[in-house]
Amino acid sequence: MNNDTSGCRGGQPSEVGPSQTVQGSAAERARKALSELDAIASSMARRFNEEQRVLSFQQYLELFASNPVRFGRDAARYVRDMFDHFGTRTIKKPWGELTRFQLFDLPWELPATEPAQQGAPAAASYHGRDFALIGHEELQAEVYRVLCNFVREGRANRLVLMHGPNGSAKSTLAACILRALEHYSTLDEGAVYRFHWVFPSRKTMRGSIGFGGDVKASAADGTSYAHLEDDQIDARLVIELRDHPLFLLPVRERRALILKLYEDAGATEPPPEWLMSGKLSHKNQQVFEALLVASGGSLVETLRHVQVERYFISRRYRVGAVTIGPELSVDAGERQITADRSLASLPTSLQATTLFEAHGELIEAAGGVLEFSDLLKRPLDAFRYLQLTLETGEVSLPQQTVQTNVVMIGSANDVHLNAFREHPEFPSFRGRFELLRAPYLRSYPDEQAIYDTQIVPFVTRHVAPHATRVAAQFAVLTRMRQPEAKRYPDALAPLVSSLTAVEKMELFATGTAPERFDAEAQKVLRAGIEAIYHESDASVDFEGRLGVSPREVRTLLLDAAQSEDHACLSPFAVLSELDALCKRQAEYDWLKEKQLAGGYHDHRLFREVVRTRLLDTTEEEMRTASGLVDETRYAELFDRYVSHVGVWVKGEKIRNAHTGDFENPDERMMREVEALLGVRTKHDDHRRGLISAIAAWAIDHPGQKIVNAVVFPQQIRKLREAVFTERRKGVALLVRDLVALLRDAQSDGKSEKGWGELREEERRNATRALERLRGMGYCDRCALDAASALLRARFAELVT
Repeated sequence: MNNDTSGCRGGQPSEVGPSQTVQGSAAERARKALSELDAIASSMARRFNEEQRVLSFQQYLELFASNPVRFGRDAARYVRDMFDHFGTRTIKKPWGELTRFQLFDLPWELPATEPAQQGAPAAASYHGRDFALIGHEELQAEVYRVLCNFVREGRANRLVLMHGPNGSAKSTLAACILRALEHYSTLDEGAVYRFHWVFPSRKTMRGSIGFGGDVKASAADGTSYAHLEDDQIDARLVIELRDHPLFLLPVRERRALILKLYEDAGATEPPPEWLMSGKLSHKNQQVFEALLVASGGSLVETLRHVQVERYFISRRYRVGAVTIGPELSVDAGERQITADRSLASLPTSLQATTLFEAHGELIEAAGGVLEFSDLLKRPLDAFRYLQLTLETGEVSLPQQTVQTNVVMIGSANDVHLNAFREHPEFPSFRGRFELLRAPYLRSYPDEQAIYDTQIVPFVTRHVAPHATRVAAQFAVLTRMRQPEAKRYPDALAPLVSSLTAVEKMELFATGTAPERFDAEAQKVLRAGIEAIYHESDASVDFEGRLGVSPREVRTLLLDAAQSEDHACLSPFAVLSELDALCKRQAEYDWLKEKQLAGGYHDHRLFREVVRTRLLDTTEEEMRTASGLVDETRYAELFDRYVSHVGVWVKGEKIRNAHTGDFENPDERMMREVEALLGVRTKHDDHRRGLISAIAAWAIDHPGQKIVNAVVFPQQIRKLREAVFTERRKGVALLVRDLVALLRDAQSDGKSEKGWGELREEERRNATRALERLRGMGYCDRCALDAASALLRARFAELVT
């Protein structure tokens, strides 16, 4: 007999095999999963109750009375309040301060982050959300203005039609509003309700409510069928039109009740007319009257059948947020539902009634927003009904007239709008359209933010510095419109007339006036930026109507990311793609524009400009990476210069930091700095102008500390360039060594072939420069691209 009891009950435990360990781990994971499921279920149940998903009519009336302004909103007020809920922030542009509505940043889609700081990269303002609306603050404000007008007029009685070129973010703006509505409806502040009809089973009714018997707590208030269990209900009649529950009250008594509740709540706005005078939809009215007759005219008995339900706006399920394309169909219809088998359990009084339910986009969007994408691509007959619908607030169907409660937003291409303007019926439609212009962006930092947020995250290759900026600058240049001097006052007109396309682009991007103007002219031009930016607002041929579309540029960037000549998404690959794009003149109207003085519509010049600017930036970065000059020395030297100039203008003396003595300003130092700045004559005027510029900046920026690098960026850049000119050959030699270092390293991943051609000090300096470039966002491959291009274009003669 085997006395070994290992592994038997009561004996010593046996060793656990691998399969047993795996089984044990799987069982533990299963237990944890079930535990998590229980927690999720409990959380959902708790949220369901907290959200007050299902209410009786009496419970809803109590809820309404607690905040009548919130629960009594029509679609226009609901959308307006949604804008207000997400708030605004002020952003500064060269053409003025603008209000940005934060819903267009989609702040709920990512964890909260710190608000974007002034001066931060434009893309930082949008938190990397590829669906956010970038720029277009003026258009946002216009949409909000129209919503406020709808509220004042009592309902949304016009269609908001955004028009502009293809790819000008019209659909993006509408999509942001629909996304915001979805999120807003999940919050307490955005809770919305509709109602349905509930019919208890005969078993439940036998000896129950209204018949003197004892009923199981079938409702929270003991008088409603709203909270009956499923096995206690024979039928639930769902109402597709989201009538307000208070529509169940007679109009006269309802008005008096609502006015009293609004007064008690201290409301600052009157109740919407939709709530005060709205009536039940056809199907609701039929059900209501049938139940009223069956109950002998008892409103209380009729309201027992009402189940108020909280609903949530959804684009996917087309509830309160609907987008329709240019289909050739009417956007509402109806169908008979009496034959539906599920309705066999309705009360006898309703079974003999022919019920019709409305359907279609106008019905599904009730209480929210209906977006018409490319509205004017439809034949006129397909949306002719909108004219009467917007005018009356109703849409006529064969068996009923449906009251509309929806904000309508549409988009249209300018080509189609211009054709529509020529139609004989345009004047009659014009009064029911609110036309809002949606041009292309004209600030390249904003344009770059589009590509940084919508393209860069999805490129599998490394993205080299300046790749998206090159594309953005070219795109904005194609949109620049030659200004008309006659629109401006005498002091500004000659300056505006001489602006080139490149100078105008820079003026809108950074507020920087051309250096060729004297200080006074630059001041006048900067003061006129707002007028220049809005010059063509009243024109059909507005600035931003023509030019390359962001859609085309996105495709161009994706193509550049697959370049066989570059391992990264390189700005030089982007330049190559721009060259190829500009050969397709037959495809794009902006390539057919006549070239004008100042470089407007000169696409060859635009490519040369962005290429030159790229090389300028690359050279500056190579200078910085070289370490030949401490960057802080420029600022220190200019600060010292400004201090001495300030004392000189006042005719005072300056204290010597070393000796403590008061001395005259250092004339020799000031002359040397002015020579580096290119000031050859009239030194006195230059110095006084410098101090005047500081005073003007202080007036425009009260309470802010004066930082010379901020007030005088052009002068400091000139100073930097002048100092580097003396060391340009040293930078060129370093770039040559950097190219040799990188080519050798990339030709063989392990060997150091060719390093022997560099002396130890050269190799060490090149390696340090490469480390600094990596800190600027370069990888070794795109650093080689940049250094090689700079060596060929700028430094070839200096290193031979």
